[in-house]
Amino acid sequence: MAQGSHHSTSSVVSRRTVLRSAAIAGGAATLASMLPAYSAAQTSNLLVGRGIGDITGEPLGAGMNGYAEMSQMSTGLHLRQRARAFIFAESADSPRIAMVTCEMGLMFQSIQLEVLRRLRERFGDTYHEGNVLLSATHTHVAPGGTSGHPMVDLSMFGFRPATFEANVAGIVDAIVMAHEDLAPTEIGVSHAELTNAGVNRSKQAFDANPAEDKAAFPTGIDPRSQTLQMYRGGELVGVLNWFGEHATSMSTDATLVSTDNKGYSAWHWEREVAGQDYLSGAPLPLITAFAQSNAGDISPNLNLSPGSGPTDNEYENTRIIGTREYDAAAGQIGAMAPLGAGIDVRHVWVDITAVEVQPEFTGDGRTHRTAIAALGAAFAAGSQEDGGGGDDLPFNEGERGGNPAVAQIGDVVIPQWLRDAHGAKDILLPAGLVPNAIQRVFPFHLVRLGSQYIFGVPFEITVVSGLRLRRTIGKALGVSPEQVLVQGYTNGYGHYVTTPEEYATQNYEGGATAFGPWQLPAIAQIGAGLARSMREGTPNDPGTWERDLTGVIPASPFGNPSVDVPAPGNAFGDVIDQPQEAYRSGQRVLARFAGANPNTDLRRGSTYLAVEREAPGAGGWTRVHDDGDWSTMITFENLGPFTNALISWDIPQGTPPGRYRITYSATGRGLGSTFPINGATREFQVD
Repeated sequence: MAQGSHHSTSSVVSRRTVLRSAAIAGGAATLASMLPAYSAAQTSNLLVGRGIGDITGEPLGAGMNGYAEMSQMSTGLHLRQRARAFIFAESADSPRIAMVTCEMGLMFQSIQLEVLRRLRERFGDTYHEGNVLLSATHTHVAPGGTSGHPMVDLSMFGFRPATFEANVAGIVDAIVMAHEDLAPTEIGVSHAELTNAGVNRSKQAFDANPAEDKAAFPTGIDPRSQTLQMYRGGELVGVLNWFGEHATSMSTDATLVSTDNKGYSAWHWEREVAGQDYLSGAPLPLITAFAQSNAGDISPNLNLSPGSGPTDNEYENTRIIGTREYDAAAGQIGAMAPLGAGIDVRHVWVDITAVEVQPEFTGDGRTHRTAIAALGAAFAAGSQEDGGGGDDLPFNEGERGGNPAVAQIGDVVIPQWLRDAHGAKDILLPAGLVPNAIQRVFPFHLVRLGSQYIFGVPFEITVVSGLRLRRTIGKALGVSPEQVLVQGYTNGYGHYVTTPEEYATQNYEGGATAFGPWQLPAIAQIGAGLARSMREGTPNDPGTWERDLTGVIPASPFGNPSVDVPAPGNAFGDVIDQPQEAYRSGQRVLARFAGANPNTDLRRGSTYLAVEREAPGAGGWTRVHDDGDWSTMITFENLGPFTNALISWDIPQGTPPGRYRITYSATGRGLGSTFPINGATREFQVD
């Protein structure tokens, strides 16, 4: 249970009880009336817009972003991916900031630029590269293949146009909805400490930092859970929370598309606690987003083993860690300080391979330079606490200058000047020597929302790296570092950022710090420049992006539908395996349908399945669960030319007794045309 400076443990429990009691009593309307009271002195007035969009990618045959494990390809769907957008403005005609939290593995320039193109077509210059921040929650069990750079997409077996389109269209939907929702809103900021949801997975590297830095994090993690609370007419309507830890509760063995622990937190609050229906067609009364901060070396696997901790069940771990993140945020409700007035933003595009870092930032009194991209043997080892890398590779974390295989390769193919530039790193993949293999020019954003500052960076930031960035930017702004938050995975992706001391140990994060040991000081210098410009009220030269490579990489040949045929002896939608006649809460219902390849129609904003309950006395059926719910799963059994759909429903405790059935919906592909598929099981009793 989280405990913060604004409230005691008992207040967290009572507020969570209030929230759950409200949901049981009747959903969001009752929830609002039972929230803890707050005073006007605790909030500030802004215009805020809220939106949500479905960004679910291909659930069959798509490589998943995160672990870079080629055998991890999607076979079905557990939780739908969503983008949640918040737009902030002081007035209807003032500049605004759009912040979007996307339940996807990584954010790429390709997605950013396409989203901006579509927003420009609709809104002109209202939204642009300077005021739209798209960030990823970093789930490792969502379809990838959307980068445009070979370093990432080739591990996904190529570009995935359908997933790219789903990601972009859903993000745009969320921003459009938020634009149309812009209205006067009371907003406050709060903080709590969350200490039992993450562990430092690279303690050896963390311990190499100076005592002053380590003293800020006695347990090796950054426990800060920061929340923006948004109200209208006394009702809670929006939550934007930041907490830094990897969304890796699900391991490389997981192949059902899922949003992992951060996605569970948002789903739990919106669906279970507030009782909302994503498919109702009506705007959600409450939207909650769980964004990333400095998550680089923080794992949710508390036993420091993939899929292990608090239990040995990765699904249960996802639920537990997600619930703890929810508890920390929900426990802050009603306890907050006013956000304050003023909205501002600065942004800049920087070629991170060629930054001359001044002595003010290097820490050793000398000038240094960043380097073209290269990844080390420790990168190939993967984060051995979270998965990835593969057990059959001859690499380990922390091997500095001690890997003979890499040394032999390096002596032959890696130029000395590149080895010198990367220092302690045993270079395995000199990605920067291959044209366009990896992004070089990255965007950096500094946002001011009242008294709070958000530094958006396209990297995975370790906790001490985040601390140094907050101190540097706070000093340049003339504010406390506590008012500065670092948001990773924003508007691009360039692997990790470690302190020079952490880099020298060459754990996974150091091996994956692609642009050399001086990358963090370079980013600190960039952030300080944006901060000075903001403090002085002067414009800065933002520069521009590098070549857009979207679609240059060939499309993946895997998982793409051609012509669907039903399972032998069946018609499309037939039930091959029926449920039993009766079940009790806690049991699993299974049904298998003669289906079609799901990638023809990702059913964005809809569902492949529904659990329906017979409406007593009405003679009809009411949907009670769908494919965006935790209790359901759909697995696509691709058997040559035909695809069966296996649907499971774990009946939640407290499910009302009655008659139920499971339905399946899809779109089949014929020769030159598509057609709808629908099926329903026989009725079964739940007691």
